[in-house]
Amino acid sequence: MSPQAVTKRLILIVDDDQLLAEFLSVILRSSGYDTVQAHSADHALKLVAEREPDLALLDIHMPGMSGLELAKQLNRETSVPFMFLSGRGDADAGKQAAAYGAVGFLVKPVDEKQLMPAFEAGLARADDIRQLRRTELNLNAALAAGRETSLAVGLLMCKYQTDRNTAFEVLRDHARSSRRKVNEVADQLLAAEETLNSLHAAFNARLKK
Repeated sequence: MSPQAVTKRLILIVDDDQLLAEFLSVILRSSGYDTVQAHSADHALKLVAEREPDLALLDIHMPGMSGLELAKQLNRETSVPFMFLSGRGDADAGKQAAAYGAVGFLVKPVDEKQLMPAFEAGLARADDIRQLRRTELNLNAALAAGRETSLAVGLLMCKYQTDRNTAFEVLRDHARSSRRKVNEVADQLLAAEETLNSLHAAFNARLKK
């Protein structure tokens, strides 16, 4: 497989109008994207389960599950960004698209000259959102790790009547010697303390009988 094939991004086109879906697919493929087509929302969900696309183009009005309902499900169950294909190009259509979390919308009939600029702007917005989500997840993980470490340091301070710096240095040195991260050792220490506390309570209950 060539490097170019590896870097191609996958676009899911969801429209019950097969001619329009094929038209969009041809244009996107000629611009260097891979595409896959679904002509119903149910089919789209099956394709997403197999491989999440980098972006989905959703027709708002489709038989059965509409594009709006599909968008809600994608928001709930996946991280797939999407644009709407709309027969309306007024301000209300734009507000509706934004309300559902769309990164943009295209107006039917689709003008080939306007398609790629609108599409690439939506894809860029989707990339920004994806990066923000990654940053948020990394930040939350860092904060959680920091809380665990702080709790473990406090526990060592109480048990060994020492200061914060000494407690942290001992915890860090133990992590290094066992080739683990500080927060991993901290988490293990807290779990062990919780187990000891549970056993202590069980012993007390047994002695009172």
